[in-house]
Amino acid sequence: MSRSSLMALSVAAVLALAACAPSADDTDSTDDNNDNNASDTNDSADGTAGAEEQGGGDPYQVGIIYSETGPLAAYGAQYKEGLEAGIAFATDGSGAIDGRDIEITYRDDTGVPDTAVAAAKDLIGQDYQILGGTIVSGIALALAEQAEQNEILYISGPAAVDGITGVNDYTFRSGRQSLQDVAAAGAFLEGDANKVVVFAQDTAFGQGNLAAVEAVLGGQGAEVSSVLVPEDATEFTPFAAQLLEADPDMIFVAWAGATSGSMWEALQQQEVFDVAPVVTGLGDSVTFDAYGPVAENISFLNHYFPGAPDNEINTAMVEAVEEAGGTPDLFTPDGFVAGQMIVHALTEGDGEVNAMIDALEGWTFQGPKGDYEIRASDHALIQDMYTAKLVADGDSWMPELISVVPAADVAPPEASGK
Repeated sequence: MSRSSLMALSVAAVLALAACAPSADDTDSTDDNNDNNASDTNDSADGTAGAEEQGGGDPYQVGIIYSETGPLAAYGAQYKEGLEAGIAFATDGSGAIDGRDIEITYRDDTGVPDTAVAAAKDLIGQDYQILGGTIVSGIALALAEQAEQNEILYISGPAAVDGITGVNDYTFRSGRQSLQDVAAAGAFLEGDANKVVVFAQDTAFGQGNLAAVEAVLGGQGAEVSSVLVPEDATEFTPFAAQLLEADPDMIFVAWAGATSGSMWEALQQQEVFDVAPVVTGLGDSVTFDAYGPVAENISFLNHYFPGAPDNEINTAMVEAVEEAGGTPDLFTPDGFVAGQMIVHALTEGDGEVNAMIDALEGWTFQGPKGDYEIRASDHALIQDMYTAKLVADGDSWMPELISVVPAADVAPPEASGK
């Protein structure tokens, strides 16, 4: 797949992870162009990872630019909690490498690219050689550009934009990307079944999801078609009937906004769930209860929930975050892995950018989701994905693992831009 194709798919491909619930808290907005300037850039450096140690030399300075405030602040908190747990884990609790502290300076991007770029320029001007963070895809791309222009190391956060992969030599990622999400949906196709219908709004969001499914699952041999619904539609029965007529092997739903509840109800009333697996992305925990009774009928692809992996590192991360007063969630492992990558880069490269890049390229390691590989050719982060369902837990709904989708099965095509 060409680099231009990756860029075209990246913006909308799996915003469905948080957008398909019938309702969600305002903090779960996925608008990468939000102009919320809720607070000024945070100049504090209160995130020092370890206590000062005698004789260790000057601290390693790391700048983290993330959404402390703004529409994605809840995701930013997950990332930060994971990051601090990851650094502690990778340094055996010392927050230091050979006696040199890792000192974190946090800056609030407020969800606005211009704010993030200003913070990056300020930190780079202070000779910071490592920057990390951000939830927002547009910000990640802007920071990647700054990294290349200034020849510093940048490790992006949960931002799923595919364009980060292979964008330049200086940029890495600590989370999954959209193409891995879409590829995970293929786990619901069994045997010779290959007829996929994308059910989405006829908007840039819906069309982007359709393009991603065509590129990923269609590229694997699936027959992909679509039922696209006008954005102002309020009656969904006729569109549900079109799904029944298509006789699909899988229905991939990409939906956003206030009509989500009515849409899911229409699918249930028309018995669409009896025809084929209806697949969408499972977001963070705030969305679990939003589906209501229809939740048990939906098949979910998933990046992470605390009960999905079964390994000692995931257990250590969950315990560390909970002990610190946080709640492990969708993007906690992205922060944790960023912490591991930062420590590895500093340990092997001693703060020298090219040496840190060399240390990260091709690195294989154990993290919260099991085996990870940083693909040397384009810096894609190869990792397992999951399929899940929601099950009733009293008056609430909780995720339950269906299967682990092996990393190799969802590895994105190599990007050619780097």
